[in-house]
Order: sequence, then structure tokens, then C-alpha cells
Amino acid sequence: MNKVAIESLGCSKNLNDSEIMAGILESSGYVLTENFEEADIIIVNTCGFIDSAKEESINTILEMASFKEAGRLKYLVVAGCLAQRYSGELEKEIPEIDAIVGTTSFPMIVNIIKGLEIEERLTLIEHIDKDIDENLPKKKMTPKHMAYLKIAEGCDNKCTYCIIPKLRGRYRSRKVEDILNEAKELLKEGVKELILIAQDTSRYGIDLYEEKKLPYLLEKLSDMDFEWIRIMYTYPEEIDENLVKVMASRENICSYFDMPIQHASDRVLKLMNRKTTQQNILEKIQMIRAYMPDATIRTTLIVGFPGETQEDFNELKKFVDMAQFDRLGAFSYSKEEGTAAANLEGHIEDEIKEARRDEIMILQQGISMDKNMAKIGETVSVLIEEEVEEGVYLGRTCADAPEIDGAVYVNSNSKLDIGSFTSVHITGAAEYDLVGELA
Repeated sequence: MNKVAIESLGCSKNLNDSEIMAGILESSGYVLTENFEEADIIIVNTCGFIDSAKEESINTILEMASFKEAGRLKYLVVAGCLAQRYSGELEKEIPEIDAIVGTTSFPMIVNIIKGLEIEERLTLIEHIDKDIDENLPKKKMTPKHMAYLKIAEGCDNKCTYCIIPKLRGRYRSRKVEDILNEAKELLKEGVKELILIAQDTSRYGIDLYEEKKLPYLLEKLSDMDFEWIRIMYTYPEEIDENLVKVMASRENICSYFDMPIQHASDRVLKLMNRKTTQQNILEKIQMIRAYMPDATIRTTLIVGFPGETQEDFNELKKFVDMAQFDRLGAFSYSKEEGTAAANLEGHIEDEIKEARRDEIMILQQGISMDKNMAKIGETVSVLIEEEVEEGVYLGRTCADAPEIDGAVYVNSNSKLDIGSFTSVHITGAAEYDLVGELA
């Protein structure tokens, strides 16, 4: 009994934990499989951030539990944020679960599985501020040409809508040398696109070195032979001139800023406990574009936050129109128990929240269309990721993060290698995607 399948849900940070579990299991003699029907052990690494993510996690757990009848499954293990947040409820409500593993306990995965040979059910929820263990194997679960590299764990921001600090603990940076060592190994494995992740990458190093070390880390990584280095989750209040200068000066660092602002009304930002203002956000956007006119700026917004008035929402729309973000995702506020925002007055009806979200996305759709139309006639470097049909390939530019941004459909009469870079002449555009042919 040694075949294990892992289903990883939620964000790339969660995927990083799944990759560590996969590495530990494989180095301990377990065989990894993508076929759930033939798995003796299934691990569901869950997300518990908002209602839709919790629902997806529960549905996936129940789906995997069915393999106790339809397959050869003996042990069902539930890990990650939902396990950390609702271990007691999961124990009571889903008896098919054999083990529940918290967000800091996944390195113990082999001990947990072996323990199930003795105990009928196991739950391991440890302190969320545990130090990061650097001496763990890791098996990449992304395509060969790209990899996520987690540079910190936890969060100290205490945004009122967010449960993450209670699930992932305080902010804990990894040492520069440990990150660089992992990057060297990924380079040896053939990784071309390195994506730095954390709950907040822009604060990297503050806890360890008493100063922001992301610019220094980027310089060291840029000296390696990665084609693209991409940074995700940089908060506007922590983006400074030093960081922008470093990014502007290095060709293999993508001119890409993932900057979640969440809102533009100062009143709502204060309710959210965001440490910034509309003016500060605008100044950061202007600074980025002054140094990097070709920069891609991506953001996320929360609409329908408790107390958000029509005037606040109108202010947000006006700001989106003014800022002209290259990429934007809008989400309806999700009331999460255990957060400060859940206790605020003025909660808004779902229909109003959804209508506001749709309004923002329609506005952004027009902005995105205009920006994409302006790219027709340009020649861009595209990373080829799959052949969708004969002679048509799907790829990404440096302006597109995997799974969250748009894509480029490339028409080619010649064979293109997956994971290769090619020059593409843009011939057409839609709201989010581009069409092109070999230059």
C-alpha cells in the first residue's frame, strides 16, 4: 500500500506545500500517481479562505471519499487551510476522513500515514508560528519550464476581512541563502520562469534582517540564468523606488506588478485596515510607470465590503477608470467568521455585491480590450505552454502570470516545443487574450 495521489486546491502557496509533501513521500518510498482510482492514499490540500473556496474543498473531499468504494482508497488525508480552520467540524461531519493535518504539520505526512496503521483516525494541528523547516525534499508539480518559489510564510498585515494570519501565523521570511539554494536546484531541473510567492512578498526580510530585502534577493536571482523572474503579491504600501529601480534594471525580471489594492475609497481602506490611501496608491502607479512605461500592473478589488456606500463604490469605479490597470480581478466581499470585518455594521446584500462586482468587471473589460487592441502589430516573446489543436499553440507573455491572466494563441505551421520561447507577431485581440503568428 504505497500509491499516493495529491489534490492541491487554492493558491500557489498551497501548491508549494503540496510539492513538499510529494517530495517527502517520494523520498520515503511512496509512489505518486495522478490516477485517483489506483491510489491507496489520497491527500486533499484544501483552501479555506472564502466561502467559494471552502465549498470547493468540501466537494473535493467528498468526491475523493467516493474512491473508498469506487477505487482502492484506504486512507483519506485532509490538509491545509480548511483543515487548520475547521478540524473539529471535519472530524464530526465527514467520517470518511482518516487524518486531518494543519498548515504547519504537513512535513509530518509520513508519520501521519504510518500512524493510521495503528490509530483509526488522527488529527495533527500544531502552532501556526512554527519555524520553516528548510531541510525538506520537494517534488515539483508544475510544468517543467516554470516553478513557484515561496520566500516567506504567514502575514502580519491584519486586514479586517482576512483569516490568513489565523491560519498561517505571523510573517516568517526564509533566509536568502536557503532561497538561492532552492533556486539553483530549480535551474538545474530546467526551470525557465521562476515565480516568487508569499502572502506578501514586498515585506520580505523585515523580520529576519530588519529591512526589506526583496530588491537584494531579486538582484541575486537575476544573476542566475532564468529567462523570466516574476514577483507576485506585492502590497502597494511596501513598493518603493529601490524595488522599482532594481526591477527596471534587470532584463530577466518581468515588468509585472501584482499589487492588490482591494479598494480606492480612503474610508473603506481604513475599515479594511489597509495601511495606504488612494493618493498613495496613485503615486505608486505613477512611479512604476515613470521607471517602466511598459510595466504590467495587476490588482484585485473587494466590492460590497461592510459599510461600502454607493459613493464609495462610485469612487472606486472612477479610480479604476483613471488608473487603467492592465489586469484586474474583482471579488464580492465574503463574510468570514473570526475576522474583524464580520463584526462591522452595514453588511450588504449579495445581489448588490454581485451587481457591483459585475459593473467593475465590465468597466475593466473595456480597458483590457483597448490595451489588447493596441498590441496588434507588435512582436512579443511568448512562452509556449500547450498545443490546443493542430497548428495552434497556447502561450504567455511576460505580462501574463499562469492561470490568472490572459494567453496568446499562436498559429504555426511548424512544430513548437512546449516550454520554449518564440517571437510572435500579434495579429488579433479579444478582451483578455491575444492572437498571433510566428514572427
